[in-house]
Amino acid sequence: MHVRPLLRSAFLSCVALGWLAGPGQAESAAGKGPVVVELYTSQGCSSCPKADRLLQTMTDRADVLPLALHVDYWDYLGWRDEFGDPRYSKRQKAYARFAGRDMIYTPQMVVMGEEDVVGAHADELSQLIRAHHGAAAEAVVSAVRTGDGLTVDIAPLDGMRAGAGFDVQFVAYEPLRQVAIRSGENAGQVIDYVNIVTEWRRIGEWDGRVPLRIDAEATGDLPGAVIVQARGPGRIVAATRVD
Repeated sequence: MHVRPLLRSAFLSCVALGWLAGPGQAESAAGKGPVVVELYTSQGCSSCPKADRLLQTMTDRADVLPLALHVDYWDYLGWRDEFGDPRYSKRQKAYARFAGRDMIYTPQMVVMGEEDVVGAHADELSQLIRAHHGAAAEAVVSAVRTGDGLTVDIAPLDGMRAGAGFDVQFVAYEPLRQVAIRSGENAGQVIDYVNIVTEWRRIGEWDGRVPLRIDAEATGDLPGAVIVQARGPGRIVAATRVD
C-alpha cells in the first residue's frame, strides 16, 4: 500500500481491487440510462492493472457506462501516466471532501456518484450496480450529436428528489489503448486501457424541476456520454451515451 501526503491531513493511497463476478451484459430497464462507474486509476500504481482489466469486462454492457479517469499523483514513482490529468485527481478529491473523508485511493470505483468501492470488494461493487438498476429513475436524458453540435434534452420523473441543482456534463473517452510500461511499479507490463476519459466538461446547469434543452459543442469523433449530476459532485441522476 502506498501512502503519500496530500493536503494537510489528506493522504493518497493505493490499494488492491478484487475481481468482480458481476452479471453478464443486460439491457437497461425501459427509460433508464446506464449505471455510471468511474474508475480512478494510474499506470504508476501496482494495484491498478487488476482494476483496469475489470473495467474492460464491462465495456460491452449496455446497462453500465464504465469510465477510466487516470490521475497524476503517482507519476513520482518513476513512470508518468500519459493519460493522467490533474483535473481527474481534483474530481476524486472533491468526491472525498463531499463525503467528509480525508483520503483518496487508487484503484477506486465510484458508482453513480454516490457510493465507492475500494480494495477487494468485488461483491459489493456488483451489489451496488444491481441496486442502482433496481432503483426508480429520477430523470431522463437524451442526446443527439450532429457534426460538431450536441442537443441534450432532460426531464424530471416522478421519483425526482429535491436538490440544489445539477450540472450537465459532456464526457469523451477513447475506447482502447495498449501501453507498454517501461519503468515504475508496472515496468515490463503491456496493459490494455479502455474507455479512457479525455474530456469531462460542464455544458449546462439544470434546476431539476422542469424540462430543459441544451445546445452544446461536441467536437472530435470519440464516443462520449452526457451525465446529469448533483452539484458537489453528488449523485448522478441520469446518463446517456453519445455516438
